[in-house]
Amino acid sequence: MGHHFARPGNRFWPALHVAGLTPRRLDAAEDMELLEHGIGVTNLVDRPTRAASELSADEMRAGADALATLVAELEPRLVAVVGIGAWRAAFDRPRATFGLQGDTVGGRPVWILPNPSGLNAHHQLPELARLYAQAREYSEAL
Repeated sequence: MGHHFARPGNRFWPALHVAGLTPRRLDAAEDMELLEHGIGVTNLVDRPTRAASELSADEMRAGADALATLVAELEPRLVAVVGIGAWRAAFDRPRATFGLQGDTVGGRPVWILPNPSGLNAHHQLPELARLYAQAREYSEAL
């Protein structure tokens, strides 16, 4: 079974910890432990890719619909989407920026975060942790 954010160089796990979302740094094999910390992880499209650009517009839109259904059922405090390109493509929001969105998914607020992949050199770990902490603080205030 594959694990979320398991590629070498992915900074998801250290970013979660430094942002205060987990009490210690978890690794990909421990991804189910996120549920103990009130964090659920899913994919818009259930097939591995190196980048969102490898997914078709139809796949992304279908994933957006499925996510809305899942969110309406589970009612999380916040939907955090990791990867602005995925959000822009799946939800047809080409001008979206990071942070809280004016849109909801499944009736829940949405916060867009940078993708922690090592391929995304624009955001290093300290910046990722700062942005992830902002989402945590917003969620805790809901």
